[in-house]
Amino acid sequence: MTEDKEKFSITVKSNTKDLYNFMKLVPNRKKRIEKASNEPIKSDSINDLARALHPERQYLIIKEIKDETKSAKTFKLLPDPESNTKRLAYFRAGQYLSLKVTVNGVEVTRPYSIASSPNDSQKGFYEITIRKEEHGFLTNYIWDNWKVGTKVVSSGPEGFFYSEPLRDTKHIVGIAGGSGITPFRSMVKSFIEKKIDAKLTILYGSSEEDDIIYYNEFKQLEKEHPDKLEIVHILSCDEVSLEGCETGFITAEIIEKYCDVKNSTFFICGPQVMYDLIEKELTSFKLPGKRIRREAFGEIKDIVNYPGFPKEVAEKTFKIIAHVGDIKEEIPAKATESVLVAMERANFAPPSKCRSGECGFCRSLLISGKVYVSPVSDWRRKADKKFNYFHPCYSYPISDLEIIIPRHL
Repeated sequence: MTEDKEKFSITVKSNTKDLYNFMKLVPNRKKRIEKASNEPIKSDSINDLARALHPERQYLIIKEIKDETKSAKTFKLLPDPESNTKRLAYFRAGQYLSLKVTVNGVEVTRPYSIASSPNDSQKGFYEITIRKEEHGFLTNYIWDNWKVGTKVVSSGPEGFFYSEPLRDTKHIVGIAGGSGITPFRSMVKSFIEKKIDAKLTILYGSSEEDDIIYYNEFKQLEKEHPDKLEIVHILSCDEVSLEGCETGFITAEIIEKYCDVKNSTFFICGPQVMYDLIEKELTSFKLPGKRIRREAFGEIKDIVNYPGFPKEVAEKTFKIIAHVGDIKEEIPAKATESVLVAMERANFAPPSKCRSGECGFCRSLLISGKVYVSPVSDWRRKADKKFNYFHPCYSYPISDLEIIIPRHL
């Protein structure tokens, strides 16, 4: 027993000194307060920095417009010189801006990934690449109305779709479809400029050869920085003439062909249909959750097909009584459209950013009624579920509702 005590004994030094310093902490603080000036604080550098990094609004102006493909344009955005936005907020590669646009008198928001590098924001510009959707509400408006000189209002940089060295492996595998390639452009530029010890392999699915975004730019970056970027194109069109690409869709076999699955972190960004496909393919690898990162892909198009949605109400329209401060409005709402969309159609201008249930900016209180919350992206805290808070962007009315919406600037 004596030998064990000697073997495992620990000697703690200077504990008396630490205790003495702790006892002096409060008296010393009181002395500093007594010596402090009575003059009011005229500047607050900490809050000034916080506002610069996390602005509630940024007022921008379009400087350049570049046609990337037949369906995609890149917009270069600078601070609007006539506004209070003098410098752009810094961001982490992979984050997005939530744009606030008025279309035919209706104010809507849409998130778009920042395609330029974080360093570019310090040079005074962002770039976003937008693909025109066939039946898109906002993109058709953008194509017809946005020109050089058009003013744009956005949030500060938002989102969690970024590489974190403490969490992620040194090999990042980006799985992209369509305009989902945009955050990866920002990532690879950041890897190169900051000389980050990581490599990005992009598996990029496209349906048409002549509609591949950044095709030449990525090929050039791959040639100049093979240690930072590998780009693999997967084409699902009937006829393929590009050399060195895969055909069909992104499968588990293709993923294994281009990476060591067990030593890679996967970032997924693209349309909803691609998420559904990739989720099934990645399941076979049995990876821990932290090794798969998903970008918020916006509203679900076919909510009726999700488990638990009551199909008997799919054709119904319900009534929402919405409160914002002293304002009270009655709004019609289709069961197959989110509560957020219903409020936007009624020109209620509700708060929103991610439109994917992720950020919590639209968090509201359900006073009465029932909503169906998408199981894909239910990011509510347990306390919110218990006390009837919900995210209108990812909740669907399945009865008449009464809700309280928060006020934001």
